[in-house]
Order: sequence, then structure tokens, then C-alpha cells
Amino acid sequence: MSRWHILHLVGSAENDFYTSLSRLYAQESLTAFADHPNYKFSIAYVTPDRLWRFPPSLTQEDIANSPPLLITEAIAYLMSLKIDFVLPQMFCLPGMTQYRSLLDLLKIPYIGNNPETMAITAHKAKAKAIVASAGVKVPFSELLRLGDIPTLLPPVVIKPANADNSLGVTLVRDVAEYEIALTNAFNYSQEVLVEEYIELGREVRCGVIVKDGSLLALPLEEYLVNPQDKPIRSYADKLKQTDDGDLILTAKDNIKAWIVSSDDPITTTVQAVAKQCHQALGCRHYSLFDFRIDPQGQPWFLEAGLYCSFAPKSVIPTMAKVAGISLDELLLIMLNPR
Repeated sequence: MSRWHILHLVGSAENDFYTSLSRLYAQESLTAFADHPNYKFSIAYVTPDRLWRFPPSLTQEDIANSPPLLITEAIAYLMSLKIDFVLPQMFCLPGMTQYRSLLDLLKIPYIGNNPETMAITAHKAKAKAIVASAGVKVPFSELLRLGDIPTLLPPVVIKPANADNSLGVTLVRDVAEYEIALTNAFNYSQEVLVEEYIELGREVRCGVIVKDGSLLALPLEEYLVNPQDKPIRSYADKLKQTDDGDLILTAKDNIKAWIVSSDDPITTTVQAVAKQCHQALGCRHYSLFDFRIDPQGQPWFLEAGLYCSFAPKSVIPTMAKVAGISLDELLLIMLNPR
């Protein structure tokens, strides 16, 4: 087998938070494949000023010592690298859309979904509308802009229309709580969803990969939630910032999240719905969806998170491992799509 030259596209064109998040996942992925005989890795690191760097590693020292390049200079250098595939690791909206569009323009293949699909799924209301049209259950909601007055009565979940990691998400049980919750959500987005609260049974996530031309739904991951004191997940359930400003993952300890047994009755139901979502949204290579399971066992689509960093602790590799697919095999599946 020939040696693949893979570029990690890391950083953020938007803010320091997404830069740190991207660096966190990319570093774990690079570490997992260090010295692998089948791959050669390079790094492109984008900062919020939209300058590019090509550091030899993701240490702060190597990043700081790499010369910043304008996009024209970066493109010239990028083309000289003769990259086989790009692994996009940017989680900001420009990274999900504009930078993938640039790769399309340069005719450099990349793993993951195209910018059109990423743009749709980054907007929770648009993603919900599309999967609903395919027959998937979604909570009723209304989309607000600054100054709009919600008409849905509590309990509702208020969330930014296009933010991840539960930033700005609030469960509202009383009309008096609307103002603070809306203000919080508008801090992260110009549009906000006020969404019907689905009574909690369980909350799970399902990944789908394309293997040998067919959709393969992976084992479910379940989150630690309960109706009494933890009815929804929060930012703290997912990420934590260290004293030196770096981000660490908090949902990877088998306490806040765990893999559901394959013989659990909810597994096949959710997997079938996840495949519907994958097809309805036009996903390729892989997809990942969050579902609320009501007390009657009905799955409700919450959102799509179309990311796979190929870090061992990231969700799709974790699910794939339980299904008997190693991290190395998973990457090969993505590099040889059919």
C-alpha cells in the first residue's frame, strides 16, 4: 500500500475558543497515528486573523515559530505539499464551509461532508426541517431573531440556532425565565430556537459510516441525564478549560457517557432513524446525530454534529471500536469511499 500524505486542517477563522477546541482534537488524532508507516501527516493551522501557519507540531512553541502566511502564500505552499487527503479539524462555521469550499476549488480531497451539508446542519432549524420532511420526529420549535417574542409556553429549551457544545442552552420552565435565557442564547447566535421540551426518557447519539457502499449504523452512545436534576446536557458535561487556558474533554470517562448494549431495544430503532437522517441531509463518509428518547421510547431528532477527528476518544471512533472497527481501519474506510 502506498503511503498517504494527510493534512490536518486545524484552528479557527472565528475565535480563540474554536481554535483551542480544534487543537485539542487534532493533537489527539496526531498522537494516535504517530509513526504510523502508512501515513505522513502535515499541519495547516489557521488563526482568527485568517493567517495560515504550517507548524511541524501543535505545540505552542512550534506554532509561534511558524511564519504566518496570507491565503495566497498559503495556497501556494499547500499545493507544493502534494496532499492526498485533508482531515478537516476546524469547528467554526467558516472552517466547516469556506475552508472546505477552498479545498473543493483546489481539487484537494478531504474526509467528511461537503460545505453545503455542513452549512445546513450547523443551523439547527434547517437541519430539523429537512429530517422532518423525511418523516423523522422533531420537537416543535420557533425561530426567533432579536426583538421577537416567543409564543411557545414552557417547558421549552432555548438554544442558539448555530452553536455547539451546549453553549447558550437553557431549559425554561416558567415564562419569567424567558428574558435571561434568550439573552444568553443571543450571545452566541443572531437566531435562537425556542423548542418544545420533550420529556426525558433517555438521550443518545448515533453515528453512521459509509462502508463498502452501504450505510452502517454504529453502536449508540448514551448520556448521563435524568428527569429530576439533570434534564438536559450542559457545556460543563462536554468540555472544561484548564488553568493554562487549554480545553479538555469531560464526556469521555464512561460516567457522563457510555456505549449502549447492542441488545438494548432502543438500538435498532435509533439506528434506523439515524440512517434516515444521513440520507435526508445528503451526508457522505460519516454522520452523527443526537436523539431525545421520550418515556414511550420514541426517538426525537435534536441535532447533527458532523465531525470526526479520528482521535481515539472522539465519538465515532469510540462507537466503531465497539463494533469491531479499529481506528486504523476506520480511517482506511474513509480514505477508500465507495
